[in-house]
Amino acid sequence: MVTFIAVLFAGALFAGFIGSLTGLGGGVIIVPLLTIGFGVDIRYAIGTSLISVIATSSGAASAYVKEGILNIRIGMFLEIATTLGAIAGAAIAFFAPTHAIAVIFGFVLLYSAVVSFQKRKENTDAENLPERKSGRMIELMKAKGTYPTANGLKKYTLQHLGGGFTVMTLAGILSGLLGIGSGALKVIAMDSIMKIPFKVSTSTSNFMIGVTAAASAGIYLNRGYIDPVLSMPVMVGVLIGSLVGAKFLIRSNTKSIRVVFAIVITLLAFEMIYNGLVKNI
Repeated sequence: MVTFIAVLFAGALFAGFIGSLTGLGGGVIIVPLLTIGFGVDIRYAIGTSLISVIATSSGAASAYVKEGILNIRIGMFLEIATTLGAIAGAAIAFFAPTHAIAVIFGFVLLYSAVVSFQKRKENTDAENLPERKSGRMIELMKAKGTYPTANGLKKYTLQHLGGGFTVMTLAGILSGLLGIGSGALKVIAMDSIMKIPFKVSTSTSNFMIGVTAAASAGIYLNRGYIDPVLSMPVMVGVLIGSLVGAKFLIRSNTKSIRVVFAIVITLLAFEMIYNGLVKNI
C-alpha cells in the first residue's frame, strides 16, 4: 500500500506539472496511469481524474493571479459555455456511445497538434493592430489585457468571441462525457480563435478547467465513482506539481511551451483513439 501511494503520488506530481504547464489539466495522465498502470476501473479513474483537474486548477490559478498572467474576466465569461456544456455532456453520457466520441475527439486533438506548430503573429500589442469592428459583447467586456514578459507588460485584445464561445461549449460537453478537463480545446479556442497570447490562454484554461470538472465530478460522486483512497494522494501530488508548473510557465518562452503542448495533446489523441477503438471508454 505504501509503494502504491508513493508511485501514485509521483505520477500525480508529473501530471500536475504537465497539466499546469500546458493548460490541459492532470487528468490526461492520471487516467492512463490508474487504468493501465494499476488496473483501476476506468470509471473510478475518471472520478479521480476530475478531482485532480480541480486541484490543478486551484493550484495553478492562484499562482497565475498573483503573477498577473491570468485574465479572470475572460475566464469567468467563457465558463458559462463550459459549465452548460459539461451539464449537457453528463446528460448525453447516459445514452451516447462514448467510445465513438473518444475516437472523434482523438482525431480533433491530432489536428490541434498540427495547428499548434503553425506560426502566427500573436495579438500581443493591441496598439499595433489595425482597427477592427468589435462586437457589442466584446466592447462591454472591455476585452483587453496585459501580461508580464521579460521585456515588460504586453497588451492584447480578444477577438472572435462567438467562435471561442462555441468551442468552449464543445469542450464542456467532452468534459462531462469523458471525465476530462478538456483543457486542450480551451487553449485552442483562446489561442487560435480568440487570438489571446498563448501564456494567457494556458493560464486562463487552468483557471477554467476546475469549474468545468466540478460540474462533472458532482455526477460521478453521486454515482459513487470517487474513491478517497485514490483521490487523496493524487490531489496532493497534482496540487504541488501544478504550483511548480505555474512558476515554470512564467519563466519559460512561448515556443517551447507550444512544443510541449503539441506533444502532450498528440499522446492524448492516440490514447483516446486507442481506448475508443477497444471500447475502454
